[in-house]
Amino acid sequence: MPYPNVQKLRDLVQEIELVGQLQHERGSHNLQAILRESERELQKTLSELNKVPVDQRMAEKEPNDLDSIRALRPKGPRRIWKEFDKEVYRNKLEGGLLGRFAGCTLGAPVELWPVEKMKALAEEFGQEFPPTKYWKYVPEPKSLRYDFSPVEAYTRGGMDGVPVDDDIVYTLLGLLIAEEFGPGFTTEQVGEAWLKYLPYACTAEDVALRHLKAGIPANQAGEKENPYCEWIGADIRSDPWGYLAPGWPERAAEMAYRDAYLSHRRQGIYGSMFFAATIAAAFTVEHPIEAVEIGLTEIPKDCALAKAIRWAFKVAPEIKDYRDARAAVDQKFSGMDPVHTINNACLTVFGLSIGGTDLTRVISETVAMGLDNDCTAATAGSIVGVIIGQDAIPERWTKRFNNRVHSYLIDQPKFSISGLVKRFTKQARGVYESELR
Repeated sequence: MPYPNVQKLRDLVQEIELVGQLQHERGSHNLQAILRESERELQKTLSELNKVPVDQRMAEKEPNDLDSIRALRPKGPRRIWKEFDKEVYRNKLEGGLLGRFAGCTLGAPVELWPVEKMKALAEEFGQEFPPTKYWKYVPEPKSLRYDFSPVEAYTRGGMDGVPVDDDIVYTLLGLLIAEEFGPGFTTEQVGEAWLKYLPYACTAEDVALRHLKAGIPANQAGEKENPYCEWIGADIRSDPWGYLAPGWPERAAEMAYRDAYLSHRRQGIYGSMFFAATIAAAFTVEHPIEAVEIGLTEIPKDCALAKAIRWAFKVAPEIKDYRDARAAVDQKFSGMDPVHTINNACLTVFGLSIGGTDLTRVISETVAMGLDNDCTAATAGSIVGVIIGQDAIPERWTKRFNNRVHSYLIDQPKFSISGLVKRFTKQARGVYESELR
């Protein structure tokens, strides 16, 4: 079903703004009263849209409570590792972290860029495309991302540690939540951690954080005034839950659910559960698509995300490179926001299908696909990195990390990679031990 066409509405709002400015410049009066009336009409339209009933049959297939979600899953392994293997875990965990950092850092300076714009940048500076190394140069090198890292910190020559990004920060925040509240943390405790550590957020996370600050309970913070609730935000927070439940997809998905519920609903929740379970499964398989197939067993089998992933599986043999992937997604999901969970999840699957266990090809092709490409490449890199382990990560992706990860979390500006490995290992062991208590 095609999305509603709102282009005329966008054009009309823009023209109202421009004509209002023009008339002001010409000395017209009573403009504010006219514009206030227009604003009231738009608020009325928004209110009416929020009251339109949703399809109940679809809603029954896409519940928001964990018990109902589990009841609608297909058969799956649920748990693969019977006990925690510290040595295997540490190597694979570090691979996952490094793969995530590499994919995110490669994609961050060209996040949401059109494919042709990225290609032109590569050609201008004599760089291969898709990029098989970090960018030589990106525009506005001194400008700051997240008020912290200059854009040049994401390039080959300017990098000194893993630069900041929300995809990285939420991985760090997940670890802090586990350390402070244990593996049985609640959504309310996730909210407490956000208030303690997050200085700001984007889209659905911004809505939830503002609601928390206003005193709205955590289990309602993502419910109201949140048109972003099925976007990619919870999806990018999924990695720590997969790291903390290696070989245990069901447990990883459960933790992801409790985190995601703070800010998301339906596909937003499922995206986080799906990728957390996929990463947990990656500790036990030899190919990324095997992990993805297991991840799919932890979400409702007939939800929109599951249907989209099955479509991606079906057409994957025809997808040879980033151009094929982007064209297929643009055609299949025409009109979908570029920061949505579904279209980006499909691009992630295509990146994994194209590159297999070749980390460089996976993250380079995924970044070249565009859309929310720092998120997709970070997730794809995480999955592949876990499978191949730290020893198989090419040095060119990690040598400028210098055992340092930068963060914009409050009072947590830096982490060491070696420290993250130790801390995640301790908490993952705790997840396994917790079932014995």
